[in-house]
Amino acid sequence: MQSHHRPAGASGRRFAAIAALGLAAALVLAACGSSGSGSSGSSGSKKISVALVLKDFNNPYFVTMKQDAQTEAAKQGVDLKVSAGKSDGDTTTQVAAVENAISAGAKGILITPNGPAVTPAIQKAKSAGLEVIALDTVPTPPSSVNITFATDNTHAGELIGQWTAKTLKGKPATIAMLDLFNNQVVSVDINRDHGFLQGMGIDPGDPNANGKEKSSGTYAGGGHYTIACHQPTQGAIDGGRTAMETCLSKNPNINVVYTINEPAGIGAYNALKAAGKHALIVSIDGGCTGVNEVKKGVIGATSQQYPGKMASLGIDAIKKLATTKVAPTTSPGLDFHNTGVTLITDKPVAGVSSVTSAQGAKTCWGTIG
Repeated sequence: MQSHHRPAGASGRRFAAIAALGLAAALVLAACGSSGSGSSGSSGSKKISVALVLKDFNNPYFVTMKQDAQTEAAKQGVDLKVSAGKSDGDTTTQVAAVENAISAGAKGILITPNGPAVTPAIQKAKSAGLEVIALDTVPTPPSSVNITFATDNTHAGELIGQWTAKTLKGKPATIAMLDLFNNQVVSVDINRDHGFLQGMGIDPGDPNANGKEKSSGTYAGGGHYTIACHQPTQGAIDGGRTAMETCLSKNPNINVVYTINEPAGIGAYNALKAAGKHALIVSIDGGCTGVNEVKKGVIGATSQQYPGKMASLGIDAIKKLATTKVAPTTSPGLDFHNTGVTLITDKPVAGVSSVTSAQGAKTCWGTIG
């Protein structure tokens, strides 16, 4: 057989050089093709873009939710953009944030809706193909999002209402109701207010509005109650103080104060202290600051919720919806996924399950619930 051996010389050297260049190019291509899993340049590892739209950055509750969402997003490989309303109830800024997420090509939105005025923007996002999950507050209607991860706010209110009724032991109750708003309807506001009243054994009246219960009557255990006032607080310390001052001007004999959250409760306490008065204050949130107020005796009892759990579940769910279309499920009998609630008090009563402030400090706003 005839040999095809290439003779030595200039042509042979050119062949060797070309072969060497080809090998080097192949090595470079191989190195590019085997980039680490942390590279965002590979189509298989491109991060999913998600917008988190909070109620505000003023309330420590939402700041905690932001931090926990960012931690979970880093674990899940999600590119998270965070924005918020200027204050609780600011729907205009939230609507703009949703519109921006749609324009930016986000795959999904996590939102703590500030009220029904945000719903059309949410529905627009879903129509554009985005996955939308609500946190903390069930929107109206609940079907406007894929799912909501939230506290059972009615149950949270019932726990502090039951505790209050049993703590009073039939003594007359002159009650101040420090709500969130008086100019818009938000599910968290209605549910907590009504839950407290129901726990006290008082019929809230209209299921869709606050302040429709009978102004006086008998609460569970046989004691007489009087509703002294309903005042908005915007969930803030200053709002709680102003609301309590207004209530005291209407009825100086208030001895029970329901508050939508702990900042409002602290504000109410400040107003009572300035007026030289004392009242049994109950609240909902269970943040570390609020649990400490229970320890100090400022707040008698609070229902602890778990925004960290809401945030982590929300990030996980939206990642799965965007990548595998696996949808999360609601809790039995509810139109949202219940993330749990625990009563925190250092003065337990029979028949109402609770844990101490020391125990509550270990789980404040975490993922337990």
